[in-house]
Amino acid sequence: MKAVREDETAAQAMGIDAFWTKTLAFTFGTFLQGVAGGLLAHLITTISPSLFTFFLTFNLLIIIVIGGLGSTTGSVIAAILFIWGGEALRAVEEPITLFGYYYEGIPGMRMVIFSFLLVLVMLFARSGLMGRREFSWQGLFDLFAHAASRMRGRQ
Repeated sequence: MKAVREDETAAQAMGIDAFWTKTLAFTFGTFLQGVAGGLLAHLITTISPSLFTFFLTFNLLIIIVIGGLGSTTGSVIAAILFIWGGEALRAVEEPITLFGYYYEGIPGMRMVIFSFLLVLVMLFARSGLMGRREFSWQGLFDLFAHAASRMRGRQ
């Protein structure tokens, strides 16, 4: 699948059936979407077309682009940051008194901040947080080993 993703023509030249690989990827993706839909229906105990609004689509777009279009790990990290950031930014939508001045809350300000963040990522980090990199235990161990060797070098 990675070979077909990177260069379909080269993968076909190496004997990989690109059509079969794409069909397999599509089938696997739709299977996971079906499982996710079943879990969502179980969680909220109902499914209605009104649940799937523009804001849900926009949230998913932000998560995928910020995480990196080619990285599952980046999307997971971006989803965690998005949910945490959404809760942390609730304060910008509530009324506040600052230095003796009263400011009304601005509904939807969280989405404005996330939109601004999305634009910054598209301008300065086009591949997202992770790009096409994925999490690996070996990479984590190497990072710890590198940090430990640097700390030993300072002493």
